[in-house]
Amino acid sequence: MTLTDLLDTLDPDAPLAQRHLWLMDALRWVRGEGEDPQASVGRVRQLLATVREDPAWLARWHRWWARFLQTVDLTPLLADFGFAPRTAFLSELGHRLRRKLLPGTPETNDITDLFGLLLPGRFDVRWLQALDTRTLEDIRLLLLSDAPTAPDPQAPSHWQATLLDALVFCVGQVSATGFASEIRGRMSHEERARRAFHALPVQAEAVRRSALRHGARSGQVRHEVNKLRRQLDVCRVAAQSVYAHLDEHGVSVGIVFRLRQLAERIVRIQQLLDCMLSEQPDRATAALLADLAQLGQDNRSIRALVAHSSGLTAAKVAERSAETGERYITRNASEYRQMLGMAGGGGAVLGLTTWVKFGVTALALSAFWAGFAAGLNYALSFVLIQLLHFTVATKQPAVTAPAMVAKLRDIQQRGAVRRFVDEVAHLFRSQIAAILGNVGLVVPVVVLISVVLVQATGAPMIDAGEASHVLESLHLLGPSALFAAFTGVLLFASSIIAGWVENWFVYYRLDSAIRYNPRFTQVLGAKRAARWAQFFRDNISGLAANTSLGFMLGLVPAFAQFFGLGLDIRHVTLAAGQLAAAAAALGPAALVDAGFWWAVAGVLVVGPLNLFVSFYLAFRLALKAQNISDVNRSLIHLALRRRLRSHPLGFFLPPRTATAAPTEDVSDIEAAWAADTRHDAMDEASRRWAEAYLARAADASAPAEDLWDRSITSPNTAPAPGTDAPAAGDDSARLTDLRTP
Repeated sequence: MTLTDLLDTLDPDAPLAQRHLWLMDALRWVRGEGEDPQASVGRVRQLLATVREDPAWLARWHRWWARFLQTVDLTPLLADFGFAPRTAFLSELGHRLRRKLLPGTPETNDITDLFGLLLPGRFDVRWLQALDTRTLEDIRLLLLSDAPTAPDPQAPSHWQATLLDALVFCVGQVSATGFASEIRGRMSHEERARRAFHALPVQAEAVRRSALRHGARSGQVRHEVNKLRRQLDVCRVAAQSVYAHLDEHGVSVGIVFRLRQLAERIVRIQQLLDCMLSEQPDRATAALLADLAQLGQDNRSIRALVAHSSGLTAAKVAERSAETGERYITRNASEYRQMLGMAGGGGAVLGLTTWVKFGVTALALSAFWAGFAAGLNYALSFVLIQLLHFTVATKQPAVTAPAMVAKLRDIQQRGAVRRFVDEVAHLFRSQIAAILGNVGLVVPVVVLISVVLVQATGAPMIDAGEASHVLESLHLLGPSALFAAFTGVLLFASSIIAGWVENWFVYYRLDSAIRYNPRFTQVLGAKRAARWAQFFRDNISGLAANTSLGFMLGLVPAFAQFFGLGLDIRHVTLAAGQLAAAAAALGPAALVDAGFWWAVAGVLVVGPLNLFVSFYLAFRLALKAQNISDVNRSLIHLALRRRLRSHPLGFFLPPRTATAAPTEDVSDIEAAWAADTRHDAMDEASRRWAEAYLARAADASAPAEDLWDRSITSPNTAPAPGTDAPAAGDDSARLTDLRTP
């Protein structure tokens, strides 16, 4: 469509849908090819230059625009667009699904629905941001100017009145969220005493009355707006105090969702005030429209909703996994021997589990009930191992990875990376000890059970046909490697379930309910109820992990079989037990059977894949939860490679003494940086930070407490107290801070 055709089709008397379709066509013409924002800006200028010479068209346009303002209220766009229509997470999830699946219509008076049709793509954000001040001023004066509606020249214009209404609506929503019992009850005592949200509506009303009485840009309004900004800062601090409560008492996705909505509404209020009082109101308005267009894109994303609302929960799950994982890392020879004993006990129990598993298979149940029985067998075995304080090697990586990443919280401190590499070595040794203990005892226990069964019944645990099937299923060249990696995903998933269940247990204070609820104390007695409460508080995570893992190992293959996926599980300890049962059934002939040794090779591959996949997934989650930058990750990788080259035995054998240390400190940041000067892979701030670190560390005369330049902070850390903060007038810095919980 040419510009002439577009202008000729403008009809202020057309039906509602046709008028809105014309506006959609006009914006589509402005976008053009949708590649160069400056080209779109040029089209806007061409449009302005053309209509400036056509008074008749301008008259028709002003009639069109007046009718548009009469039929469409702009206030919801400014006050509500980009926010959930409901305050619940699941309701917003359903709303986004409907918006994705159901098409919109231009025959609507709802500006929030129409806005998504007018500016549907991310390119709209770019060309709106590219509009220069002169073009924006021409748009306002030529196309959007108001005719006088009141004899008082100080009366707010239609746009200013809309801004004031949107401001009142936004403040009302912020106050309602702050007054919600689930938010108010979790604020700190000091913030509740300040009653920040009580004064917010009063101050917003003072701004509105001053604008109506003295003009929207008067000195009185500016004074009241400054007071409102300060009150908003107080409300923001009060809302952020809720996070401390969530961190201590458990995280709720719904509450985090509402807090983020509150923070975004405070940002919107600041933007509305900027549009009303900025020295460049046209620029502020264009920035607000671009931000709304961006929000329109983001609000179609289900992934963004889940990521933003569950990020804190993921961090808490990682933190709780870290607390559990500390128990599985050995740091000296004594702990290493203790881990061998714990793993040996777990292997012995899993030997019995293998026997029961073959017994369940012999029952020839249907797929679901066979999977359920196998899952129940695994779950009971894993819980028994937990209660006996034994361990299973493959369950450790998903909880030990967060424990290791927790060491990087203070990565800017000297020696942080060295300590982290030490933890990697400790973990690797612990995993080797656990695997040796599990496999080293599950094999003789299964063989012993087979011998006893032969003596008692005359038949081994499985017959020759089943033994051949076991060897075939574990063959190195078969799908065992894929199934082992899939099992690693299930191991990681069980750790996520464990962290979530523990967070849920803490959030609802179930340990306190068990300890003090009269229904429990009357049945159990006060002392026994207290013991049960402490037991569940200490073991709920392990119980959830073991139960969920057991049933996933049993039921997931059954469901996969139902859908024809052909997935199975390969757990190294269980696979070793099954291989031992097959060898016992085949007798000495197995040792000269090539299939047996191919199966042995398959088991040797299953173990590392179980460990690597579950560890990798947990490690990535923990890095994200701790917000470790890419720059620091590259330094960590360099440090690990240097330690592996200089002290490889440290990853396999424990130190002889608890205080033993490498003769050469090759794993600290200094060595990692010097080993591979990849300066081009770092941004300027990260490069300055690393170079300052090296300069300080090389200066032996520098005091230890002055190792870090206070003016240069790590990419992972906020500015330290006493450093330069963003200027008070820096609106972009202020809005960024408001968005960060």
